[in-house]
Amino acid sequence: MSQRSLISDSELQRRPVLYRVVLTVLALLFVALFVFPLYWMVTGAVKTPVELAQPVPTLVPHSWHPETYVDAWRKLDIGRYLFNTAFYAIGGWLFQLTVDVAAAYALSKLRPRFGNLVLGGMLASLMLPAAALLVPSYLTVADVPLLHVNLLNTPWALWLPGAANAFNIYVLKRFFDQIPDELLDSAGIDGAGRLRMLWHVVLPLSRPVLAVVSIFAIIGAWKDFLWPLLVLQDPPPRRSASR
Repeated sequence: MSQRSLISDSELQRRPVLYRVVLTVLALLFVALFVFPLYWMVTGAVKTPVELAQPVPTLVPHSWHPETYVDAWRKLDIGRYLFNTAFYAIGGWLFQLTVDVAAAYALSKLRPRFGNLVLGGMLASLMLPAAALLVPSYLTVADVPLLHVNLLNTPWALWLPGAANAFNIYVLKRFFDQIPDELLDSAGIDGAGRLRMLWHVVLPLSRPVLAVVSIFAIIGAWKDFLWPLLVLQDPPPRRSASR
């Protein structure tokens, strides 16, 4: 069955040059829309403060001062902040991927009793705004129930609350549901346990969805600002600019 696109094949054959010109112009336009903000950011950093504050902006800097990047890196201690962000983001990704994969695998393939009820409760939590969860989450990490441990000013205050992500669990479960049970049954006949089935059968087949969930987890942890501001209240002292 042939599929018709926005422009038919006959129209493309009659006006191939026009089609290529329009396609090239649109592609260049989209590239410019994405690249120009980056260009403006880079060139704005090498301008002098007087030129940067002019009412009429300059597209090309009148004078170039690339040493401002070195000064900013050294005086603002950007390297340490980038390392801290990467450390917290990678740690959150590992915890989130471990918990979400385990929960999705249990709901999809182990099929526990009241599994649908548990999944429904997870999805219902998505209807709550993030701001409504700040206070209970803060009180929880400030005094963990039963353990009575204070997790403030520790990486665990960032990693543990975000370990179970309802949306990622739902995405993983839907993908795991598409994996034929016959593959797991064959692995079980060969003597594989539940954990080995997950590691050797399910995860190798789930690389695409694992990549998607990993992107969501890392981007979410990287751009998060309010929650780290609340739970990491005592940052380490900054080094002096002379060092």
